[in-house]
Amino acid sequence: MGKILEIKKFSDKILRQRCIPVDKITQRELELFGQMLDTMRHFSGIGLAAPQIGVNQRLLVAEVGEGRILLANPQIIKVTGKDKMEEGCLSVPGVLVDIERPWELAVKGLNEKGETVELKARGLLARVILHEIDHLNGKLIIDYMSFLEKLKHKLCSKESSTN
Repeated sequence: MGKILEIKKFSDKILRQRCIPVDKITQRELELFGQMLDTMRHFSGIGLAAPQIGVNQRLLVAEVGEGRILLANPQIIKVTGKDKMEEGCLSVPGVLVDIERPWELAVKGLNEKGETVELKARGLLARVILHEIDHLNGKLIIDYMSFLEKLKHKLCSKESSTN
């Protein structure tokens, strides 16, 4: 196993930033993809976005039993259907949020070879990709919570004091 990185927690400002697009896939991005996969697996995650390890770049990894996905600059092309499910997040430990998301999607971006690819995903994989894209846009699962849910988890005062 490679280098395990620290997972940034929800009060960290980098998690609220819109990430910068990747110009091209270089050795640095390849190393980041590897470290992100190792870190995600180490913490028993099924997806991870670069800001979660403190890197402000549009990179994500996902692995839900259908092979691994490494994607830079993901862009959602199409979404269909709806599905509601409880989601957790390595950056918001101990919190589960019911989130409605599209059931199926098509996404395009750069793969680890720097080639533009288009992927179709459904179910859990689609959900994971959308969750990680949220991270790239500075959005967290707690943003889907009602004010009362945030109070229950005592997320209101902590988060507002760090902004």
